[in-house]
Amino acid sequence: MTARKRDITNPDAKVPPIVIFGAGAMACLFAARLAGVSKVILVDAWAEAIAAIRERGIQYEDVQGRRVIKVQAELLGTPLDPVGLAFVLVKSWQTESISEFLPRYLNPGGCVISLQNGLGNIEKLGANACPGSTAEGATLLGPGHVTAGGSGPTHIVAPGWVVDLLRSAGFDSYGCSESEAQSLLWGKLSVSCGINALTALLRIRNGDLLQRPAAAGLMVRAAMECAAVARASGIELPFTDAGCQVKQVAERTAQNKSSMLQDILRGAPTECDAINGAVVVEGSRAGVPTPVNEVLWRLVKAAAHSDRSGF
Repeated sequence: MTARKRDITNPDAKVPPIVIFGAGAMACLFAARLAGVSKVILVDAWAEAIAAIRERGIQYEDVQGRRVIKVQAELLGTPLDPVGLAFVLVKSWQTESISEFLPRYLNPGGCVISLQNGLGNIEKLGANACPGSTAEGATLLGPGHVTAGGSGPTHIVAPGWVVDLLRSAGFDSYGCSESEAQSLLWGKLSVSCGINALTALLRIRNGDLLQRPAAAGLMVRAAMECAAVARASGIELPFTDAGCQVKQVAERTAQNKSSMLQDILRGAPTECDAINGAVVVEGSRAGVPTPVNEVLWRLVKAAAHSDRSGF
């Protein structure tokens, strides 16, 4: 990740309007929480979700119960007044199309923060894009209907006022450097490589991987392959043992359905190209074999063309 010069300021002391690109689980989670501290405009191409949110708001569930959060929802391409802050929470395969709309929706010098999975997103979003990583979890129950999952820290390369804004909305948020963000991104990637594809293929929850020795072994090997590629690329992960880390995350999120499993069950495209596939590509460049990730990548691509079944 190359450093980019950013001149991003909060022009006044007031909380700015926020555009959130996306209408899936994480976009609805962030929109619901941020709506308590700022005006939120959720923008996406998913017409059914936008219509549902317009009609009845975001249906948001967590340990405190279920409530309705009203936010503005617009189809991607709808003219809007430019804002100074945007969050990108679309799937990685949608990033390029979102980048085409950023000049319309973001002020010159505005801040756009990517909290997406996988590799290659930040490079597509332009010079003012700020990388980040979040350990928040969420499950989409239907269009505009989300339940919060496991909670965790959110790290972003962004001005302090953006970090404070996230904290005021209840996020455990921290500022970090570019190198720290890259470390966290690859750390999350190694965990995703181990958990997401396998849960999608086997159609099981995260914790079930630990109950199947063959699956658990593949999970650890996929995570360790990613860690080996990171080391060969000069990236230090935020933990010393990727195998132990992926098992800990699977245990901690035992009842969660991974985002890739949710995609497979909905018959939607997956992010496997930007996760296991990206590790295969980067491993080839670094001279590091990644056989487990390659097989998982190709199997998910094949499974994405199959019919949905019950879960």
